[in-house]
Amino acid sequence: MSLLNQTHNPKLTSWVDSANVENCDFPIQNLPFAIFRLRDSNEAFRGGVAIGDQVIDLAALSQAKLFDGVVAQALEACSGSTLNDFMALPASAWSALRAALSQALTSGSSTEAAVSQCLIAQTDVKFDLPCRIGDYTDFYTSIHHATSVGKLFRPDNPLLPNYKWLPIGYHGRSSSIGVSGQAFHRPQSQTKAPDAAVPSFGPCKRLDYEMEVGIYVGTGNAMGDKIDIDSTDDHIFGMCLFNDLSARDIQAWEYQPLGPFLAKNFASTVSPWIITNEALAPFRMAWTRDSADPQPMDYLASARNSELGAYDIELEVLIETSQMRDSDTSPQKLTQSSFRHSYWTVAQMMAHHTVNGCNLMPGDFFGSGTQSGPNAGEEGSMIELSNGGKKSFELLNGETRTFLEDGDSVIMRGFCAKNGATRIGFGEVTSLVLPAKG
Repeated sequence: MSLLNQTHNPKLTSWVDSANVENCDFPIQNLPFAIFRLRDSNEAFRGGVAIGDQVIDLAALSQAKLFDGVVAQALEACSGSTLNDFMALPASAWSALRAALSQALTSGSSTEAAVSQCLIAQTDVKFDLPCRIGDYTDFYTSIHHATSVGKLFRPDNPLLPNYKWLPIGYHGRSSSIGVSGQAFHRPQSQTKAPDAAVPSFGPCKRLDYEMEVGIYVGTGNAMGDKIDIDSTDDHIFGMCLFNDLSARDIQAWEYQPLGPFLAKNFASTVSPWIITNEALAPFRMAWTRDSADPQPMDYLASARNSELGAYDIELEVLIETSQMRDSDTSPQKLTQSSFRHSYWTVAQMMAHHTVNGCNLMPGDFFGSGTQSGPNAGEEGSMIELSNGGKKSFELLNGETRTFLEDGDSVIMRGFCAKNGATRIGFGEVTSLVLPAKG
């Protein structure tokens, strides 16, 4: 079973020279989508595609009338202030536009002169959320994270009985999801110390990041219909990096019995680029379940999911403290892991989400849950790095951390690389912690 086509050919090069540089995030084999406008302008936001260090202005390309048919329709759908109209088109339209852009950007293309007029340097643009996120569901798919955190509260029984039977998730608040570069104030709410008789009100003291993959829904489903596990590729538009910031002390007091609330709805952050599901095809891999664990029910299992369900996306987190910025010191990497360790696949998340007839809409968003790996150095959150806040860790410049402090910037990066395929990147997502208001 192969999902590869000519757009994945590692021999392809582009007439945009910066796309051919080794370890470039955005070679011609990637072509991710975003919403942008010129920095410091009042222009309308519109769709763009990354190639090297440039952005193709899809509204300008649409107006150039170089394409017709479904490609012209797709370009028009990308010309508005969100990508929702484009994401609502069939997957075949996403693929057609990607193929047309790949051809137009390939070295020797007859349309080079015309397309070059639609390029803008990425350093000159400002990004917005790539789409209107109508609904957001956060999953909990890393068994390594779930086990590590579970041990802090239930040492003898870290995983609850349902974890290995279904993809756990909760509905979050989409209005507080922002795009990379956002600065946010430390959240405030009630907290209750274990030895306190009553709760108190004030700023969060245990502010944490969560290294996640974000998944964007494309074409939706009608209410009452389910999406079969083998049809999910027709509905998964693409993926991004996602920092689901969390206030651990607020969460500990509020989450029972209904789950996260103010601890999670203040400043989640996405990277600006959506890496399409098609671009990720070379990095899909076999997904397996330990034979000693419960095997997925029929609606969560298929030969296709076993063969191609996992995605080998490398994820890393860096921290840049105020002191690092003031001394012009490079950010320090804290952790690195891979999405391939996920206990549940993206297809299983979508199949489970809709099995009850829940209707997904173009632009709906899934968080994968914190992605931690099985080994030391692969922790996807500070609550794991600090053993629940019991042990601080030292940074290379001598500072120590247990949780995030005011002035800290969290930087997450991601990429896919393997022999026989061109490396593609996700760019990065950054979030800056400001002091609590008031």
